[in-house]
Amino acid sequence: MPTGHENAGYRRLFGGDGLTFGVGFPITGTNWSMPDVGAEIQLAQRAETLGFDGLWARDVPTYWPKFGDAGQTFDTWPWLSHVAAHTDEIALGTSSVVLPLRHPIHVAKAAATVDQLSDGRLVLGVASGDRDPEYEAFGVDREERGALFREAVETVRTLWREDFVERDGQWGHLKGDLDLVPTPTTETIPLLPTGNARQSDAWIADHGDGWLFYHLPEPTLESYLAQWREAAGEKPFAIAVRVEFADDPEAEPEPLHLGYRAGMEWFQDYFARLDALGLDHAIVSVENEDAERGLERFADGILARH
Repeated sequence: MPTGHENAGYRRLFGGDGLTFGVGFPITGTNWSMPDVGAEIQLAQRAETLGFDGLWARDVPTYWPKFGDAGQTFDTWPWLSHVAAHTDEIALGTSSVVLPLRHPIHVAKAAATVDQLSDGRLVLGVASGDRDPEYEAFGVDREERGALFREAVETVRTLWREDFVERDGQWGHLKGDLDLVPTPTTETIPLLPTGNARQSDAWIADHGDGWLFYHLPEPTLESYLAQWREAAGEKPFAIAVRVEFADDPEAEPEPLHLGYRAGMEWFQDYFARLDALGLDHAIVSVENEDAERGLERFADGILARH
């Protein structure tokens, strides 16, 4: 059973009562070319100062123009190590590491390294992937990604928990003569399967420390939360939301891809409703011509109420 709940990042995100908020990279909004590193770090530090609870980095191995973005561009592990060195207590999350495209021994070692360097602040969102050309590029059968995902979860958990592991898989063979160093700050780093990850709800409830999902309309979210509570008890549920503030604070919502454009008053009511439904964490992408001002507006109008 997962026991990553003592991890500092997990406690920061989910250890209290009510809805918490994180920010997704790139905070500057540059998601198709290399963002300015200094600006991203400055905004990450500002987010921590303002009271956001998490910083989330996406894992996008290659840029596929048809898909539309390259995440935060930089590889997840060195990027989060860099962010860890410039922040203090805010949780560091992945949203999400594509397990079928990465060797599980590399994942286990890289994640444990970031966890140690950040004093236990890492929360690991994990996914089966959604960019079709990448499977062929990595020599992976996309039809096997569900099985590969399950195998990777079991393997990284075992590598963190046991010494000199003996284990066979499609990725290779461990014969008990090799050990993984370093290990995480706690028994296991929290794992949050993302989307359905080609798994059943029951499997996610049993094997995950929580569930990370995309933006969902409120009626759908309410239904998912009810099913999740029945299957997983109090394990957390998190979603990602795009936020664009209209100049008029009373403006009604206009749908965006994975979010809304609306006035501050509508967003205040919206996040209050999500809190009442039992949502545990929201990863927000605050879209504003001035990124720092966008974070400040969100903090003043939303964080101050939670």
